[in-house]
Amino acid sequence: LWGAAGVFGSVSVAFGSLWWSEKKKTDLDQPTSPYELKLVQVVFRHGARTPLKSIPDVMEAQWVPNLLEPPAHTDINYTVTDLHGGPRPPAPVEDSYRKNVLTGGTYPGQLTSVGMQQLYELGKRLRRRYIEESAFLSPTFSPPEVYVRSTNIVRTIESAKCLVAGLFQQKQKEVVPIVTTEAESEILYPNYHGCKLLKTLGGHRWAESSTLPDIAADLQSIQNALGIAAHQHVDFILIRDDMVARETHGLPCPPVLDTWRNKVEQRAVDMIYHIYDPSKRENLQLCVGPLLHTLLDNIDQKLQETSSEPNRKLFLYSAHDTTLIPCLMALGIFDMRWPPYAADITVELHKHQQTNEAFVKVSYIGQDQLLPGCSGVYCPLQEFKQALSAYSLSSELYQSLCESTDRLTEP
Repeated sequence: LWGAAGVFGSVSVAFGSLWWSEKKKTDLDQPTSPYELKLVQVVFRHGARTPLKSIPDVMEAQWVPNLLEPPAHTDINYTVTDLHGGPRPPAPVEDSYRKNVLTGGTYPGQLTSVGMQQLYELGKRLRRRYIEESAFLSPTFSPPEVYVRSTNIVRTIESAKCLVAGLFQQKQKEVVPIVTTEAESEILYPNYHGCKLLKTLGGHRWAESSTLPDIAADLQSIQNALGIAAHQHVDFILIRDDMVARETHGLPCPPVLDTWRNKVEQRAVDMIYHIYDPSKRENLQLCVGPLLHTLLDNIDQKLQETSSEPNRKLFLYSAHDTTLIPCLMALGIFDMRWPPYAADITVELHKHQQTNEAFVKVSYIGQDQLLPGCSGVYCPLQEFKQALSAYSLSSELYQSLCESTDRLTEP
């Protein structure tokens, strides 16, 4: 994973853009709705952060420590453990960030005050929907009701904390447990480090993405325009990462980037599209198959009442743009736009009160989505499962595929 660190944490559009759409009224808001909400799962991107790398040979921004000050209203009492409640595992991705210091004195990839507020606002949006308008969740944090998992990286852990602070307005009777896992077994991002086959399949596509003719020509032009030396290794994802981080925090950008802004956005998406290549089933399977399987398994356990936590109503997964993009591709709803900071995919499980039939409703950044293969926004569970069947992978199958040297068979 951290071998391809450039793509791992790339940033997105400026603070505030997340809120371009007002929440639409849905059947959940109507007292006569035939649907009863049973379970909510939210996979979300962390908030705004310092860049992973600065664009070389250009005017550097000052990433000073006071940009990272946490707002008081985002503070909660929380603890970070492994999946079984034991000590937090080692964090090699975070360790790799801390080997470098940005101009101004902060580390790469750190959640900023702006990012903390973005996740707090996402928590408030979820609060309006699931506490104030529907009384689905208790107004105070309750561990049996709410499960919080994060990648083992400080910015995602802090993002989860800020979301929970907004969702429950800092009301808690118990410590909030945030669980994480060791890098080798992480399923909340495409795990190039832990999956040999994904590394084989994805590694060359990552290298290849900057050499595609149109992308390579534009990259040469922007390097010349910015005065970046020919020997410097840059790509559009790196340029975009630094550019959007600066814009979000009101820090100066090289003026020449203004004319390149839309092209940088377009080419970064073109690159990531090539890297994940949704036309190749095997790539997406290995990128998000275990996570999709987990979401489906949570639904099945709720319906079959086999969960060890029968009162669980909300799963929160704090992750990355590189989680959301392949998820959106697998769902068939990627809009060729980079997911903004604090973007969320929300998966709701409903039961029809007359027929008892199960339905799934997916939204992205607060907008309901009609998935390919689904007969409606409220998607019958079997249709939803069928739509994901090409990509969902059990942990056992994932492990065996990762260790295999044979290519997956195309459908």
